[in-house]
Amino acid sequence: MAEILVLVDHVDGEVKKVTFELLTLARRHGDAAAVWIGPGYEGAKDKLAEYGAAKVYVAADEELTSYVVAPKAELLAQLVAERSPAAVLVAATGEGKEIAGRLAVKTESGVLTDVVDVADGFVGEHSIFGGSIVSHAKVSKGTPIIAVRPNSTAPEAAPSTPAEEQVSVTLSDAAKAAKVVEKVVQEKGERPELTEAAIVVSGGRGVGGADNFKLIEELADSLGAAVGASRAATDAGWYPHTFQVGQTGKTVSPQLYIAVGISGAIQHRAGMQTSKTIVAINKDPEAPIFELVDYGVVGDLFQVAPKLTEEITKRK
Repeated sequence: MAEILVLVDHVDGEVKKVTFELLTLARRHGDAAAVWIGPGYEGAKDKLAEYGAAKVYVAADEELTSYVVAPKAELLAQLVAERSPAAVLVAATGEGKEIAGRLAVKTESGVLTDVVDVADGFVGEHSIFGGSIVSHAKVSKGTPIIAVRPNSTAPEAAPSTPAEEQVSVTLSDAAKAAKVVEKVVQEKGERPELTEAAIVVSGGRGVGGADNFKLIEELADSLGAAVGASRAATDAGWYPHTFQVGQTGKTVSPQLYIAVGISGAIQHRAGMQTSKTIVAINKDPEAPIFELVDYGVVGDLFQVAPKLTEEITKRK
C-alpha cells in the first residue's frame, strides 16, 4: 500500500490527540508513516505504535524545533521528494496550516485545509457556510497536502510494530530566519484543551456577565468538558479571548457541543458547525442556533443549566 506521511503534533514529547486521528485516517487509505520532529520520541513511541503507525521517520535534532515552522516544512519536503508518499496529513491548527502551505509551495503541490474527512482518491470534504453546505475538493497537482480539522475523525487503536528510520535535513538560511528565543509554559487546569476536547460547553451573550460563567464552568466540569465562549462574551470581557469559538477564534469539532445563551450568528457557527452532536439552550425560540442543533431547549439558561448539571452529577 502507498505510504501516507503524518506529521506528529506534540509538545515536548506529549503527543496530541489529533495525531491519533490522523493516523486513523491515514490507515484507511494506505500505510501510515508518522514523522516525528524534535526531542522526546522515546517516551512517545508506544503511543504511535498503539494507533497503527507502520513506520516512523525520526528527526530528533533539537535544532529543528529551535526555529519557527520553516524547518518542519523543509524536512517534510525532503521526505516527499525521497519517498514519494501518496499524501501528507497534518493537523489543521495554526502551525499545521502554515506548514501545509509552505510544504505545498516547496513541492509544487496542491493543499486542502480545514478538511473534515478524506474519501478515496484523497478527496477532501469541507463543511462550510454554517454547516449548510458540504463541499468536496481534490488536489490536481503534485502530492496532496491535507490539513485535517481536529476532532473530525474518531481515533481508533490498531497496535503495530512500526519500523524506525532516522532522518535529517540541512536547513537553509531562510529556515533559520526566525528563531525561538523563549518558551513559556501555559498553566493548564484540569479541563481538557479546547480544540481537542470531546465535549465543549460554551456560553454567550445570554449568560449576562463574567460572574455567571460559573454556571458554564460547573456544567462543563460535570461532563469533563472544555469551556468555550462566543465572541460577544469575550469582547465584553466576561471570559478570556483564548476561549473564543468562532470564525475569529478557535475551531472545534467535538463529539458533543452545548451552546448556552448563544444566538448562533454565522461567525460562531463557523467555529463549531462540524460538531457531531449539538445542543442549544436559549430562551428565544427564534434564535438562529436552533437551525443547526440536534437538540434544542427553549428555556431560561439560569434554570436549565443548573438542573442539567445536577442531573448529570446524580448519574455519575
